[in-house]
Amino acid sequence: MTTPSITAPTSLRARYLLRIADTCLIHAQRLSEWCGHGPILEEDMALTNMALDLVGQARALLTHVGAAQPQALDEDQLAFLREERDYLNMTLAELPGRRAGRDFADATLRNFLLGQWLLLTWQRLQASSDAEVAAIAAKAVKEARYHVEHASGWVVRLGDGTDESTRRMRQALQRLWPYTTELFDTDEADAEAAATGLGPARDTLRADWQAAVAAVLAEAGLAVPAETAFRSTGSRGVHSEHLGYMLAEMQHLQRAYPGGRW
Repeated sequence: MTTPSITAPTSLRARYLLRIADTCLIHAQRLSEWCGHGPILEEDMALTNMALDLVGQARALLTHVGAAQPQALDEDQLAFLREERDYLNMTLAELPGRRAGRDFADATLRNFLLGQWLLLTWQRLQASSDAEVAAIAAKAVKEARYHVEHASGWVVRLGDGTDESTRRMRQALQRLWPYTTELFDTDEADAEAAATGLGPARDTLRADWQAAVAAVLAEAGLAVPAETAFRSTGSRGVHSEHLGYMLAEMQHLQRAYPGGRW
């Protein structure tokens, strides 16, 4: 017997919040793959702690979304019992990590690019018309600020480091950059969130994100790549081939042991 999937929330309000929660959750899963594999012990612990911060942010939003449903859902149901198409995370968060052969350059650059987006999102959400969301953001923004400071330091250290570290950072930048456009693609959920004061539309974050990222890349001696026509669509529920494998691992215990609790 396996636990069946739940019917995921579909309101625009829920989709807006799930997009942020899912990005935190999936990004945390990728970061956690570095547990025990960091280049130095201190970094091993830092990446794991940042993953835990992201899980906490995801839990808070998932709990809030679930409580608002006609038939209440808890954080575990929303985290582990949805179908792949019901996850609304940014594709950048689900791309292969350490287990797929990507190196520390990919991990730290992705942490910086997503961290900067999350920091701007949380900063704006502190003024949300939803008091609970504003409270979640007020706590999360402190964690996100540290994540950005930590990750940007590594981007500069590696980009402006040895010939080998510079080469790897340039390669990581070319691999990841095409997926950043999705961070600012707006949809009807963004429009409603902006209209009701729930939170910012994604496109309003673009200029601040680009400025912050460009400044760090310049310090690292890395050029901002040109924009391409490629568009990823994870935030619409249309994912890369990588998310399904991740979810199979993430969901195993909840699926195999219905209603299981630690």
